[in-house]
Amino acid sequence: MRWWVLALAAIAVSSSYYEDDVIGPIADLLHRQRGFNQSQLGMLNGVISIPNVALALMNGLLIDRFGPARVAFWSAAIGVLGAALTAIGEPYELMVAGRFVFGISEGAIFIALVAGLAQWFPRSGIALATALYLSLARVGSYAVDTSTAWAHSLYEGGWQPPLWLGTAISAIGLAAAGVYYRLDLRYRPTASISITVEQVKWHQLLHFDRSYWYILALHVLYAAVFFPFRTTYVIEYFQHAKGLTLQQAGVANSWVFFAAIFATPFFGLLADRIGHRALMLTFGTLLLSLTFVVLGLTSLNLWVSTVMMGISWSLVPAVIWPATTLIVEPRRLGTALGLITLIQALGMAASNLAAGRLADMAGAGSQNPAGYEVMLLFFFVLSLTALLSAVLLWRREAGPHGHNLESARAGA
Repeated sequence: MRWWVLALAAIAVSSSYYEDDVIGPIADLLHRQRGFNQSQLGMLNGVISIPNVALALMNGLLIDRFGPARVAFWSAAIGVLGAALTAIGEPYELMVAGRFVFGISEGAIFIALVAGLAQWFPRSGIALATALYLSLARVGSYAVDTSTAWAHSLYEGGWQPPLWLGTAISAIGLAAAGVYYRLDLRYRPTASISITVEQVKWHQLLHFDRSYWYILALHVLYAAVFFPFRTTYVIEYFQHAKGLTLQQAGVANSWVFFAAIFATPFFGLLADRIGHRALMLTFGTLLLSLTFVVLGLTSLNLWVSTVMMGISWSLVPAVIWPATTLIVEPRRLGTALGLITLIQALGMAASNLAAGRLADMAGAGSQNPAGYEVMLLFFFVLSLTALLSAVLLWRREAGPHGHNLESARAGA
């Protein structure tokens, strides 16, 4: 039964990933048909993160209080509403409001499902289970990028039909979350991690180990680089700076997520078998930094940077989420994940808006491809800071205060 739960959780989060990334493929259409500038595009993705600033920690407390399955179901329902408002899309303020409402869902459903898997799978196998969950979730990101090819007729109809497709896919995710909720009510293992209802002690709320703060910093900084670049700007960057068509740019970007579908479970299994999780995170973050060096300073084939970022995106999420569950005690997992999501939301919102502002100031566009260089430099500097967090985590976990992240089968 746990494998059915894993599949349903993956479908639910995959639909969320699809809607999350739906603006990137229509960015050029929004430029041409509605006159949006880079800052307005950045807002459409940056606003998703804003609700988590206020709600992420509360989402974690709700998960600990009411259970992951219930929170996931209601989050998916909110996501469908947000997707529909985005698809209506006019005026611009309504589209922003739709993305904001979707952000309420997107921030809660991911951590709710991660916490739910921790209830269904033993700690010795949580890395593989989480990696499989993440790899199947990547299908949503892959599908939205390749939709420029398999749903090209919708894109020929303008900016709006692709958004209605995203709404339909969000509804499929809601159905999967509903089935998962029903199964969880009836069949969740009695030996799983229990939901302990206790009075919240606010003065102890943030008393986590130092390793947690290092891994939180890595969560935040890695996401602040990867998501804004790959979901907001990269397709348009490939079109304007690399001379690709919309279909070619979408397919090229999709291979980052396509590789993750298959490679993420491998890295999760490798982490369970050999340990060295902090070292693996350091290597994956280093690859992210080198990707911007290849894009900005070399004339190497575009696939070189795509492969590098694909490996990084397969490795880091496969290791970082289960590693977080090993650092934090089970009864505080929802709160810990909520806090990560809160600060991650701030980071992604700020990064989206800053990158768009820098690109506008530099005049980036089809007539000035060099204007994108300042944006690449911005993401490179952020990725170096993420690398520093990974190195600090590696050093601590290799010492006497570690949590067995460097050991095989931690928590077996």
